Amino acid sequence: MLRNFLRKYDTTDIVMYGIGAVLAGLVIYGSYQTLSSGKYSVDVWLNFIIFGLAQGSIYSLIALGYTLVYGILFMINFAHGEVFMSGTFTAYFLAIYLDSTGFWNQHPIISILLVYALAMVVSVTIAVVLERIAYRPLRGAPRLVPLITAIGASFFLQYTFRGLYGSGIKTYPDVDALKGTWDIFGFEILKTQAVVIVAAVFLMIGLRFYVQRTKAGRAMRAVAEDKEAAALMGINVDRVIVNTFALGGASAAAAGIMYALMFKQVNAFMGFIPGIKAFTAAVLGGIGSLPGAFVGGLFLGIVESLGPSLVLDGLGIPAPYQLKDAIAFLMLVLVLIFRPSGIMGENLSEKKA
Repeated sequence: MLRNFLRKYDTTDIVMYGIGAVLAGLVIYGSYQTLSSGKYSVDVWLNFIIFGLAQGSIYSLIALGYTLVYGILFMINFAHGEVFMSGTFTAYFLAIYLDSTGFWNQHPIISILLVYALAMVVSVTIAVVLERIAYRPLRGAPRLVPLITAIGASFFLQYTFRGLYGSGIKTYPDVDALKGTWDIFGFEILKTQAVVIVAAVFLMIGLRFYVQRTKAGRAMRAVAEDKEAAALMGINVDRVIVNTFALGGASAAAAGIMYALMFKQVNAFMGFIPGIKAFTAAVLGGIGSLPGAFVGGLFLGIVESLGPSLVLDGLGIPAPYQLKDAIAFLMLVLVLIFRPSGIMGENLSEKKA
């Protein structure tokens, strides 16, 4: 029996599953210690979950850009975090102007829509320019070449916007209408968090409808399935790819405005960490799957919010919340090792998108 086991699993598999078992044991032990101590009340745990859902909603919207591009081109656009940053950072100046005139709080809905419109124009423009200049000439190159190009484009955009807008941290003005909480089923939830979660869900539904039910969406699925066959059927592959980058840019802009409403602060390097975490979410959910990217983002946000207090606190870590980023990247490594296809597959096709 032992001989059959060793034939089925090599030494690497045994070591990796052993590491997984140890990590699972630590999670169970830490969670038990925290819960049995009664350190946190039910309301606190609910607050952790709501914050995780709001933060995860932002990751999800950024992750949609990763998964759309991967589904079409099978490449990872590591400059997508800077697409997220560019629109939000540019729209900051419009938000400040509207606030200085008093329009920002007199007409908050219109103001937010105007700021999002500007962010979307900037993010979509940069996403499309990246595709045309940086990625299209390399479409037939080995996968490593566009990947390196994307990393270079990421740094280029970071330092370009730092030079244009300055290296300091800018703060979005407060929206008075979004201050305070709403009582939902007897539970107090911050208005900004509620708006972010609901808006993300509606945007995901809208994008899903676009991909599944519209002519342009069917063209995207056809190109994702087989570019050559789609071209023979009369589909303009280049136009479809441009539309895909534009959709990803619009989704990133929406995530950026939600990020600004929640966290207020923006700078030229704000896209790097959320971008990497959104990539983690896309891989976790199944890169190439729109529902997978959304679910992966929500799951990652909840784990980031709950994990430090639930697991690390019980293990006696002095400053558990400082390790929330480590938890996210550990999840990425574990998913790549144990389930590289993610939760919901990896192809943006009619069956899986």
